Amino acid sequence: MIVKLLVRTCRDRVGYLLLTLAILLSNTNSSAQSASSRWDKNSRLKVSSNKRFLVRADGQPFFYLGDTAWELFHRLNREEADRYLQNRAEKGFTVIQAVVLAELDGLKTPNPYGELPFHDNDPSRPNEAYFQHVDYIVDKAASLGLYIGMLPTWGDKVGQYGNYFFNEDNARAYGRFIGKRYKDKPIIWILGGDRPPDVTAEIWTEMARGLKEGDGGRHLMTFHPFGGGHSSVAFHYSDWLDFNMIQSGHSATGNNYGRIQFDYNLRPPKPTLDGEPAYEYPPDAMPPNRPVGALEVRRRAYWALFSGAFGHTYGTHPIWQMYAPPRNPLWDVKTPWYDALDLPGAKQLAHVKALLLSRPFLTRIPDQSVIYSGLRGGLEYVSVTRDGTRGKNDASYIMAYFPQYVEVTFKTERLSGETIRGWWFNPRDGSTQALGEFAKEKLMKFAPPTQSTKEDWILVLDDAKRNYPPPGTPIKQTSDRR
Repeated sequence: MIVKLLVRTCRDRVGYLLLTLAILLSNTNSSAQSASSRWDKNSRLKVSSNKRFLVRADGQPFFYLGDTAWELFHRLNREEADRYLQNRAEKGFTVIQAVVLAELDGLKTPNPYGELPFHDNDPSRPNEAYFQHVDYIVDKAASLGLYIGMLPTWGDKVGQYGNYFFNEDNARAYGRFIGKRYKDKPIIWILGGDRPPDVTAEIWTEMARGLKEGDGGRHLMTFHPFGGGHSSVAFHYSDWLDFNMIQSGHSATGNNYGRIQFDYNLRPPKPTLDGEPAYEYPPDAMPPNRPVGALEVRRRAYWALFSGAFGHTYGTHPIWQMYAPPRNPLWDVKTPWYDALDLPGAKQLAHVKALLLSRPFLTRIPDQSVIYSGLRGGLEYVSVTRDGTRGKNDASYIMAYFPQYVEVTFKTERLSGETIRGWWFNPRDGSTQALGEFAKEKLMKFAPPTQSTKEDWILVLDDAKRNYPPPGTPIKQTSDRR
C-alpha cells in the first residue's frame, strides 16, 4: 500500500514537500513499531543497587543471555540477518554480540553490498553506506526485543596489534562518532576483542571516553578480554567499565567457576559474566580435538551463573564466523551458519534463564558454604546459589547444579521455615521432578535421579511456605527501586 503524505516544513512555513513512503502492512511491521515504542520508553539499562546485576529503567531484572555473532554486520545481508535475529529472539536470547569492524578482514573485505567501513581506509572518513547496513541490523534487533552487544572494533585493529590503525590520537573521535550514531538504540558497548590490553589500555580508554561523549553516557560498557583473560585485570577500577567480562576459553574439559568467583569477590563490586565460553559444535561435525557439545555448554552456563554471574553468553563456531560456502571455514567448521541455528545447546540455555527467573533474582547470591560434604573439583564441581545472606538461615530457596552424578550433603538449615518443598530440574528439556514436601533437617544428603556422568541436574529446595511454582515457571520479580 502506497501512502502519500503532505508534510509542512517547519523552517520556513512555506510550501509543502510531497513524500512517498512505502508502508508494508503486516504483522511483522506492526510488532516492529510496537517494539520501537517499547525501546524508547524502557530500553536503558543500569547496574542494580547491589552492584551484582543489570536492571531495566523500571528496575526489573535484565537477564543477559547473549549469542556470539561476531561477523553479523560484515558477512550477512539483510534477509540473512533477519532470519538469524528472528531465530535468536524466538529462543529467548536477549543480547547479540557483534563487531562493527570485524575480525575477518573487516577493513578490506566489503560487506554483502560491496561497502567498506571507511573511505580509503581512513578511520576519520566513515562510509555512510556501510554504517546504514549496521543501522538496519540494529533496528531489526530492536524490533525483536534484542539488544546489540556492540564491539566498535575487533582488537586486531588497535595499537600494535593493528599497525596502529586506532591509536591514542584517533580512537576517541571514532568512539564519539559511533556513540552518537547509536545513542538512542538498545546497545551495550563491548570494547576489546580478544587481544591483551597491556599495551593498548590507553587507546581503549580514549575510545571509551569518545563513546560516552557520543551517547551521553546512556549505555553500559564492558571489555571483551583475550582467551583466559578478565576485563577486571586492566579495567576494574576504570570509571567507564560498568561490568566485568571473562573469556573462559574453548577447552571441552575446562571450567569457569573459579574465574567468575575471582571477579565476584573484587571490591568495589561490579557485575560479571562469561562473555566467551566454549563454543558448541554440531553433533554430526564434532572435531575430536575439541568435542564441545550441549553438555559442555550447559556446564559453563550453570557454573558461571551459580557462581555469581548476572548473565551468560552462548556461541557456536559456524555462527560467530557466519560461515557458508564458498568461504574458507575456521576452527574445524563444516556446517553452514544457517544449519547451526537450532543446535541443542542454543535451545537449552533458555531453560537456565527460565529457572533463575522463577525465583527471586536480584537477591540471589553464590554460596558454596551451603555444601557440608561431597564437594569435588573439576567436572564434578557442584555449584550453589540461593537468596538471602551468606552464613544466615534466611534463604527462601537453594539451587545446586550437579554436572554429573555425585552425592552431596547440604546445610539445609540455611533455608528459612520448617518445611522444604523439593524438585529436580532437568536442564536438557526444562522439565521437573517433584520431591514433595518434607521436614527440614540441619543436614540432608541428595543425589541426582540418574547415575550418569553425561546427565546434569539442578536440585531446587524451597521454603515450602513461600509456595513458589515449579522451577522454570516465571514469578513476579521485585523491582530494584534505587
